[in-house]
Amino acid sequence: MGEVSLQGKALILYLFDVCEEINLDQLRSILGTKCVGQGLQKHAAYENAQFIRPPVVEALDPFVIDGSQPIQGTIKYYDYGVVSLIFEIPFQGDWRALIDLSSRWMSESRLEQQASAIAQEKLKVVAAALIKPYKNWLNEDYFIFAVKEVPGSSTAAELVRAHAAEIAQIVRGETSPLSEGEQAEVIQSSISYYPSDLAVIGWNAAFIYDTETGAQTAIQLLEYANSQLLEFRHYDDLLTRELAGVYKSLDRKGSVFDRWRMGRSASRLQTVLLDVTELTERVDNAVKFLSDMFSARLYRLAAAKVGVPDYKNLVQEKLKTAEELYGFMVDDFHQSRAFVLEVMVVIILVIELVYVFHGKG
Repeated sequence: MGEVSLQGKALILYLFDVCEEINLDQLRSILGTKCVGQGLQKHAAYENAQFIRPPVVEALDPFVIDGSQPIQGTIKYYDYGVVSLIFEIPFQGDWRALIDLSSRWMSESRLEQQASAIAQEKLKVVAAALIKPYKNWLNEDYFIFAVKEVPGSSTAAELVRAHAAEIAQIVRGETSPLSEGEQAEVIQSSISYYPSDLAVIGWNAAFIYDTETGAQTAIQLLEYANSQLLEFRHYDDLLTRELAGVYKSLDRKGSVFDRWRMGRSASRLQTVLLDVTELTERVDNAVKFLSDMFSARLYRLAAAKVGVPDYKNLVQEKLKTAEELYGFMVDDFHQSRAFVLEVMVVIILVIELVYVFHGKG
């Protein structure tokens, strides 16, 4: 195994949910010539995938961690409030070296700290383009190991037959061999377009065998799926907090005046419902697939593996619960208002009767 020389790169992604929205036009104005590109890079296999509002991309200055080779990187700004830092580490060596590389970077915390520090500094510069920035950031990370040359393996099928064990270790970040069952679990989440390309997708990492150009869109779709996961996690947390507040206010409901104040709580809940619905639709539709091509299948596989459908379902269930609570709160408010109005009418009648009889007396 030591004689095989693989060539490729490790891509390490750190994504942060920093604000409700980023004004990309204003951002471009602030960055000026620092913008280096945007959108999905096209490849014949993925020609029907495109961003509706392409992210703005800025190059980062190279840096070193503990004597490693200089790490290149870029930062991407998505209009729905996510920033993504992508660090690139070139690789050449045998399978054992790539397994060790995977294990090292998947357990390395200092790179994540570096990514957070870079993001904070960059966002200070572009603060004017951030709409409703968050005090606390949710984050996700993902690792992609893209190999463009594997001596002795001309097709994806040959590569899997000969090196399924090593690929499984790379995707899992394990230095020890995995069981045959676990290897099969990893390899079954694979997809190919041509006989000569392969993408093996895991929940925290992926292995890609393709040309450098061919791998680009697969990499960017993996990044997009992780940004979606981050946003749905944010909406899940937001709805959890809002629903907890509603339940607490319902528990405190005692007097008719508490019920009267329910209208204000219902109005706030409705505002949150509308905001979350609008934002989730924007995130969900950020990339359009113009027909049912390979890119759409690749995206669905990536989204399923990282957990996007799971969190999306949680958000939809909580939206449904919130809608039901809103209806209940509005009905309760109307009932309390009707009761108060009836009481006021009775009081007015009593006052008039007292005045009439008092006048006669």
